[in-house]
Amino acid sequence: MRKILFIINRKAGTDREKRLEGVIRRYLTPKAFSVEITHLAYLGHGTVLAREAVEAGVDTVVAVGGDGSINEIAQGLVGSGTALAIIPLGSGNGLARALKIPMKVPYALELIADGRRRPMDVGYANEHMFLSNAGVGFDALIADKFRNVQKRGLVGYAKLVFGSFNKYKGPLYEINIDGKIQEQRAFLFTVANGNQFGYEFKLAPKASVFDGELDVCLVPPVPFYGLIPIGFYSLRGTIDKTNYMQHYTGKYITVTSPELAHLQVDGDAVPLSEGEKVIFRIEPAALQVIVNRF
Repeated sequence: MRKILFIINRKAGTDREKRLEGVIRRYLTPKAFSVEITHLAYLGHGTVLAREAVEAGVDTVVAVGGDGSINEIAQGLVGSGTALAIIPLGSGNGLARALKIPMKVPYALELIADGRRRPMDVGYANEHMFLSNAGVGFDALIADKFRNVQKRGLVGYAKLVFGSFNKYKGPLYEINIDGKIQEQRAFLFTVANGNQFGYEFKLAPKASVFDGELDVCLVPPVPFYGLIPIGFYSLRGTIDKTNYMQHYTGKYITVTSPELAHLQVDGDAVPLSEGEKVIFRIEPAALQVIVNRF
């Protein structure tokens, strides 16, 4: 009998939680599955719960929430035989989309019941783990501001982007990708493990969490009207074929700049001293995940 632990982010709301728990019990019957449901109580709790699940021999830990809580839970599963599964209830749902996890709960539960697993790569930025992407450019600035926004979602994110654009000047970076050094001024400097930013925006359309490499996406400084085609081509998944982005791949990337001030991992801002160096690296096949058919 498979032991499955569901960890739910309480931001989902009480009524929604009750309905969700009912659906879980309906799809994962006691005859085939030993199901336990718990909730996040504080920042970092997901990592603690996941580590306890590994020690208890749990087969699958299901992260119910957005990319931030998924990242937190995954930190406790890296290097273990316990698989991560996802029920996407966040706003962007970047990793779930990259893994082709259905956005509808019943379909996501069907995948969990099937139990098809595969080892995926995990990225690190200054040893902060990321599953989808990390960055030090404009996206990192917005992530820093976004954490103080009361109303989440695409509209709130877009307001921050448009409101911050004119004040942002793309820093000049020294970039070392597996020993090859270059200097580049960039508006966006994003290192991708998966192909999704969330909301179906794809800066690295060909990136894969299974290929053992990181994708470096550099968008040079652009005028305000350049945001429209960047967004358009990102949604279409063809930005890598345009002049708006420079694309590289590597396993070990170092970026330095006296203007470095922000870092985001999976959309969440993390502390960074101004002028600090950031090292990105890949840990191949480090995390078991429940996947859809590819």
